[in-house]
Amino acid sequence: MNYRTRVDRVGRFLVDGFQLVALFVIGGTIVWAATHTYWELMQLRRAGLDDILLLFIYLELGAMVGIYFKTEHLPVQFLLYVAITAMTRFLVIDIKLLTDEKILIITAAIVLLTLAALILRIGVARFAIEEDAGSERGAKPARRAH
Repeated sequence: MNYRTRVDRVGRFLVDGFQLVALFVIGGTIVWAATHTYWELMQLRRAGLDDILLLFIYLELGAMVGIYFKTEHLPVQFLLYVAITAMTRFLVIDIKLLTDEKILIITAAIVLLTLAALILRIGVARFAIEEDAGSERGAKPARRAH
């Protein structure tokens, strides 16, 4: 085995190790934050729409980590869902403080993100690229973008 092959192998090992550790740290942080938020809601004995939307954001982030862990592909569609939910939450919380112009801008941004998610979903359905069964980690064939 030559020098370049060894260096490549060590590099791949380090990158894979970092990704694995980072996924566990991010996943644990999401679980901790969601649990903390839920516990606070139980202590208050009430939950508003903004609280429920925040829990949905945690759910979507957790799903992203899970999908990335299983498929080794970042589900871009979930990033759009998180952005849509976050902007909706912002709109719901601060609607009384926002000018009409800002409300229209935020609403337009939500519509654009929704259209982007729709276009991405159509693209995945029509132009999905299946991986070879003999991929690097021997994973099942998976779609590239979700």
